Amino acid sequence: MHRLHQETWNVMNYQAAIFDMDGLLLDTERVCMRIFKEACEVQNLPFHEDVYLSIIGRNAAGIEVIFRKAYGDDLDRLHEEWRTRYNGVVKHQAIPVKEGVVELLEWLKEQGTPIAIATSTAKDVAKKKIELAGIDKYFDNLTTGCEVANGKPHPEIYQLAASRLNVEPQYCLAFEDSNNGVRAAVAAKMMTYQIPDLVQPCNEVRQFGHAILPSLHDVLAQLKTA
Repeated sequence: MHRLHQETWNVMNYQAAIFDMDGLLLDTERVCMRIFKEACEVQNLPFHEDVYLSIIGRNAAGIEVIFRKAYGDDLDRLHEEWRTRYNGVVKHQAIPVKEGVVELLEWLKEQGTPIAIATSTAKDVAKKKIELAGIDKYFDNLTTGCEVANGKPHPEIYQLAASRLNVEPQYCLAFEDSNNGVRAAVAAKMMTYQIPDLVQPCNEVRQFGHAILPSLHDVLAQLKTA
């Protein structure tokens, strides 16, 4: 069903565009992982890279469940160390914008396309990130993980973002980097583009038949010729 939907959508029918933020608009994931690794070292705890990569795209509740299994009672002090260090960076320094972001956002604005963000990040942090990066002016709304009961890979966050734009989900383009995010967007029946960041699409996700491209530059080129 997912495959059928993704192979048959007509990209010319879109009425809105919804973007993930971390790892898609902003080169956040490398910064976040580096800080988490530093926090592990300071707290004399192991850095489980496979566990870390599995949390990408999830909201705070989902991350808590996975990390609690890996770190047990040590998670509380590790999380506090990580959060303090991370907020010290992202609330005061601009995270680099990823390749092709500004060009695509400018073009969509020129077309009069409503644009939103659907991110698992908490609203205050997400707002600060896009402001510091200088891209907040492009977005008509910001929907975050703390506003939904079910985080990615559940489709709720994309459904809420679409409703705030007054556009049915099937007429929205969705842009994601992570497998969890793609699962959410495809489940919401959106026309989904994946631009992989730290994690490549797994076999299960590839079966969805959505578009997988190297950068948002490639997305823009495809949309212009659609």
